Amino acid sequence: MIALQMLRKSSQTRSRKQLSRLFSTISQLSLQQSTPPSFGIAFDIDGVVLRGNTPIGGAPRALRRLYDDSGVLKIPFIFLTNGGGVRESKRAVELSELLGVEISPSQVVQGHSPFKQLVNRFENELIVAVGKGEPAAVMSEYGFKNVIPIDEYALCFESIDPLAPYKKWNTMEAAVNSTRKCSIKSQRVQAAFIVSDSVDWSRDIQVLCDILRTGGLPGSEEGPQPPLYFAHDDLKYQGAFPSERFGMGAFRIALESIFNSIHSEALKYTSLGKPNPVAFKNAEVVLKLLASSLYHDHAHSGSHDFRTLYMIGDNPFVDIKGSMQAGHPWFPILTRTGVFKGDRQSNHVEFPANLVVDTVEDAVNFILRNESFEP
Repeated sequence: MIALQMLRKSSQTRSRKQLSRLFSTISQLSLQQSTPPSFGIAFDIDGVVLRGNTPIGGAPRALRRLYDDSGVLKIPFIFLTNGGGVRESKRAVELSELLGVEISPSQVVQGHSPFKQLVNRFENELIVAVGKGEPAAVMSEYGFKNVIPIDEYALCFESIDPLAPYKKWNTMEAAVNSTRKCSIKSQRVQAAFIVSDSVDWSRDIQVLCDILRTGGLPGSEEGPQPPLYFAHDDLKYQGAFPSERFGMGAFRIALESIFNSIHSEALKYTSLGKPNPVAFKNAEVVLKLLASSLYHDHAHSGSHDFRTLYMIGDNPFVDIKGSMQAGHPWFPILTRTGVFKGDRQSNHVEFPANLVVDTVEDAVNFILRNESFEP
């Protein structure tokens, strides 16, 4: 009888211990699900996850590891790219289709995204938007109410582009109506924004010089230079072609060289995007907001502190330099699939990354191992 009682007591003790361990496990799982990870990731696009419109480096497989089995995002990540010319919402749809995962507009930070911060200054002023894609639509979505693309602006001034009759392409589907022309010609341009890569360098440099030399009124006498903003200053980038292509930084060099040759004062401009540390500070803010929304921490929205933010890029002069200058908590990782093509033992001499890998998939594998994290 005594032995039976002792057996029952021992069994009850084991049950309580097992129950305690079960509750502890459930509590830990609940804590993991309600607390954002202590790290986040920023991916460059061209030369890292895509070359043209083709995924590279195992990108779709790598990105799927950042979601759970049901497709819910578990690790906060964004695309931090100097590319652009389209609205973030449109780019998110394109990336989702190409990479096979659900990307939200809040996860797309483009070179021109910081232009949003200038709306209060230029909201109702006449501004000119330059670049491929839909630069005026991008600026309008940000809140600028009086923006005109340089394609349309050039049509308001007869003979402003002397090479126009010899060009076999047409960058405007319809001519500007006469009323709009008269209105535009009498208004001073208050600022020019290079939103994305220029499609017609000769025309755009000519028209921008006219705007910038005359205080915003082409054809008139010289005046104070209106503000000029570049979305980024990439000299080159990795596209679909085997060797790198000239980027917005090359266009800026050409514009600056010509302007300084014909004007008494040097060109003044502001360049945003990578490697500007402001771009990385903005990315950190976006990642914090994303982490709060993923884990429903609305009470402390945007206040989550990351121990590490990984920047995965292919360009030492842009991605690595920028994250190095931004400092803590950024951890730069360099891939060999784009601008940088060093061998397995090499790093960039001037801007060495914390880690050099072959592909973006290698980078993600390292991060998850380093953080002991499996979604």
